[in-house]
Order: sequence, then C-alpha cells, then structure tokens
Amino acid sequence: MANIIKGRVFVVGDNIDTDQIIPAQYLNLVPTIKEEYEKLGSYALIGLPDEYKTRYVAEGGMKTEYPIVIGGSNFGCGSSREHAPISLGAAGCKVVIANSFARIFFRNCIATGEVFPVEIDDQLSKKLQTGDEVEVDLDNNTVKIVTSGETLESRDLGAVKEVINAGGIFNYARKSGMIK
Repeated sequence: MANIIKGRVFVVGDNIDTDQIIPAQYLNLVPTIKEEYEKLGSYALIGLPDEYKTRYVAEGGMKTEYPIVIGGSNFGCGSSREHAPISLGAAGCKVVIANSFARIFFRNCIATGEVFPVEIDDQLSKKLQTGDEVEVDLDNNTVKIVTSGETLESRDLGAVKEVINAGGIFNYARKSGMIK
C-alpha cells in the first residue's frame, strides 16, 4: 500500500502543547460517540495564541483544509491526553511533521491510529508558511516541498505505520489475531 499524503500545511512553532491542540474544556466530548468525535475535530488547535491569524478549522466548520501540520520541536508536550491526536484526526489531519515530539503525544498517535507523527531534522516550521503544499512519502521517508521541488529525508516510522494504518493499537491487535 502506498503511504503518500499530499496537501496544504498548517504551520505552528515549537512547544505546541496539548492545551493548544485541544483545550481542557472540550475533554468532556467522548470520541467514541460519532457526533462528539466530529465536534472534537472542530476544536482542533483552537487553543493556539492569537498570533496565529489563520484558524486550523474555519469558524463554524468541522473539517480543516490542512491535512498536514508542521511543527517545530517538542510538539504535543503537556498533558497525556489522547484527545490531542484524536481531535487532529477528527478535523482531517493525516500527518504531523515536527523536529521532535513529546513522547506521550507520539505514543497516543500510534495508540489511537489518528495521525502519523513524522520526525524530520530540517526546520520546516521556519521554511514553510500555512497554505504551502507538501507531499509526504511514508514508505520512502521523504517530505517534498511541492513549490520548490526540494525533497527532504524524514525518520522511518517502521512498524508504527502498520499500527496507524490499522486504526490504532486495538484494531491492529484484532487484525493480527492477538485479540478477538
């Protein structure tokens, strides 16, 4: 299966914490209830400071036009809330590319199967602007900046890809016969 994700990016900086991804007041939404899952998506990245002029999900909308989030270092730091990657996935995010991730956020991406956490050495958050287009090739570990044609190396996700493609750790365990 080809793991290529292409689309417009939403660029944020360093130390984007889980309160900025999904503020605590929305944690009462239950992701296993379809309507509440969708509502979680409408609040993805709503806690960003006012310096971010563009909203990740347009006001009144449920989905984003940016399937790829570009972060700096320590993306997803803060509380260990599963709602953070879930809200991004519910909004339509497919991949977050950052220089580094908080360990718990990275693990929650895998456990929930919502988004691919791709690490890259290049500081894309300083190279790109919201609205630019990139192509992420998860099989070949590359990120291509569409406008310039520049192709950069990303770190290999290894077996993590299979778990996320399966829809998370429990779905992966069911599909591979580990649990019924």
